[in-house]
Amino acid sequence: MPAAKAQAVFRGLMLIDADPVADSVALDRLGLWALGHYSPIVAVDGTDGIVLDTEGADHLQGGELPMITGIVNLFRAKKLTAKVAIADTWGAAHACVRAIKRDTVIVPRGEIVRAVEKLPISLLRLPEKVVQDLRVLGFQTVGELSNTPRAPIALRFGPEVGRRLDQMFGRMSDPIDPIRTADLVAVSRSFQEPIGAAETINKYVGRLVVQLVAELEKRGLGARRTDLIIHKVDNTVQAIRAGTAKPARDVAWLTKLFRDRTEKIEPGFGIEKLELIAVSAEPLVQEQKASSLVEEETKDFTPLVDIFANRGQRVYRFAPFPSDIPERSVQRVSAVAEQSDVWWVRHWRRPVRLFDRPEQIQAIAMMPDYPPATITWRGKRHRVRKADGPERVFGEWWRTPNELEAVRDYFVIENDGGERFWIFRAGDGIDPETGSHKWFMHGIFA
Repeated sequence: MPAAKAQAVFRGLMLIDADPVADSVALDRLGLWALGHYSPIVAVDGTDGIVLDTEGADHLQGGELPMITGIVNLFRAKKLTAKVAIADTWGAAHACVRAIKRDTVIVPRGEIVRAVEKLPISLLRLPEKVVQDLRVLGFQTVGELSNTPRAPIALRFGPEVGRRLDQMFGRMSDPIDPIRTADLVAVSRSFQEPIGAAETINKYVGRLVVQLVAELEKRGLGARRTDLIIHKVDNTVQAIRAGTAKPARDVAWLTKLFRDRTEKIEPGFGIEKLELIAVSAEPLVQEQKASSLVEEETKDFTPLVDIFANRGQRVYRFAPFPSDIPERSVQRVSAVAEQSDVWWVRHWRRPVRLFDRPEQIQAIAMMPDYPPATITWRGKRHRVRKADGPERVFGEWWRTPNELEAVRDYFVIENDGGERFWIFRAGDGIDPETGSHKWFMHGIFA
């Protein structure tokens, strides 16, 4: 609508001049970010979208649903709104993501027809003039257009309408031209005759790794995330991603990581080009080993971390975090992260198993400072034979206003069977503003 009318409808409306060039640059930056985090094959989709071929890479994020939920949450943390759709084809995902009202949608395999048949034809990635002319002829949805004989449509509008329909339904390939930057370290090998045998693929992958390591060494870099892009004769692309816990330039190790996964390559009618790209690289300085008559034993577990990570497992380490709240005193860090200077509280005993969330229990106790005489947890009654406490933990008022007056009183208790539990009462036992005075189980001692 005209700006004057918009200002009349919405009081205090802020008008900002459109900057398509800046928008395009920002979209390219988002694509490069997705290339490094989610998929080896990423391209810009129109003026407001990004397309990712995540087949074979989503398991590194815990699966399809955790991956797209994480993407939405990351954008939301940056005060950006994003919608994410997963489908068998680029065309179906392009249409569904622009039609949904919720944040995410996953189209089950083989369900493209049912998912897109009622969507408007404007989502077919056709020129606007073609869309308008089709609407004049009475076509409104993708299903109506797909059920119409092709010959009259092709005679009037050319092959583009049929091509877009075939790409959406997966009857025709829809190659993605992935984005690349000049600073990415990449090597490639083209073949006059297509290859397809596993031994041949492994042979040339090994040669590409040698070339890539040589290029990385020239720049003083080590690969953290490397993609093998397989270009097939039928104009389709497949990708395999291998990551390392720390920068690496070891030819034998990088070759092994890829050879362990080349069995997933489907050569089809043959492979005409292999491309190896270090999409994430970090500075790597060779360390001089101290000369000694006795070889020192080095315990490097990063190869094991790499094997698990490339099989789809999330490998991490627990580290202390400066907080008095027990469930906040632990954080996940990289398996090869440097040792932190922060240490856990040592002057009070802590359970070997801490629950993610405290579980409510029933307790009979004299307030405010006495431990329970009995507790009932998960339907089982325990008589308290010994107890130690209370240890008072105050809320972190700087995080949320609700914790300004909040306290917890922790007790270590032992039942008749010798089992020891870590329980707490929410509140000081006197003032209701300090907590609900309910009892919770928070951990188990060895």
